[in-house]
Amino acid sequence: MTETTKPGFVSGFVSLVGRPNAGKSSLLNALVGSKVAIVAPRPQTTRTTIQGVLTTDEGQAVFLDTPGIHQGKALIHQRMMQAVREALAERDLLLFVADARREIREEDREAVALVARAATPVFAVLNKIDLVQPKSALLPVLDAYRALHDFQEFWPVSARTGEGVDGLRRAIFRALPEGPAYFPPDHLTDQPERFLVAELIRERVLHETRQEIPHAVTVMVDQWEDTPKITRVAATVYVERDGQKAILIGAGGERIKRVGTLAREEAERLLGRRFFLGLHVKVRENWRENPAFLNALDWRTMAGGDGT
Repeated sequence: MTETTKPGFVSGFVSLVGRPNAGKSSLLNALVGSKVAIVAPRPQTTRTTIQGVLTTDEGQAVFLDTPGIHQGKALIHQRMMQAVREALAERDLLLFVADARREIREEDREAVALVARAATPVFAVLNKIDLVQPKSALLPVLDAYRALHDFQEFWPVSARTGEGVDGLRRAIFRALPEGPAYFPPDHLTDQPERFLVAELIRERVLHETRQEIPHAVTVMVDQWEDTPKITRVAATVYVERDGQKAILIGAGGERIKRVGTLAREEAERLLGRRFFLGLHVKVRENWRENPAFLNALDWRTMAGGDGT
């Protein structure tokens, strides 16, 4: 055991899985008590695994947020699903996160079946209960999920309001085995700062643009310079068509300017220092099918450059 452990200290790895737009990233942020994953009202916002670590006096939970379980033929979708399958392996606990408002469909049944094959204890977490009225409407949803799998526990929660999150957090620590702390007490995420800032920029794009943009946009940090007073960042926002570029830039450049301002303010709040953020918008056709470009985007396989 490390110096951060003691008798009775528990630890383990917990993956959050489920269908797109179930609120997995919002729940991750609520569980760890800090923003480590971007959130947007769009499906498939999360494209790779995001780690968030919560350390308390009683234990350490290493959470892993994952892309939504979905069907897709594009290379990026295949990689997203590969990230999901890897997140199911060798975990101590799985949280299957579902939208409590949504009736179960065939896609949900297939997602549960995928999780069930992992042979790992699973909590069913019904999220967004703040939007369910009356609360009795939760009962048929609970019964439907009970019929699909022998979930170890059921937790209705609202990641947005925090309802039920404290109880879920306590239940997670009760389910973890005794073990060492894998990270120092102040470790929050495995994401490098430049990847986090790129994600914050993409988050603002998702919030500020229309429906056709979200799946076609990605962000790459080109330059990063730390100085005593300010961190200077230059980043490129890539889209796939000229029309998308025009939408993102906006009249007189107002939309991309707003994206940059809001992303900079969020980066300053999260990282606790001043930033200068310069954004450029470029068209790169079919980037979602380009292996080298996708490698350059993912910090875990970062190849450098833009894949050209």
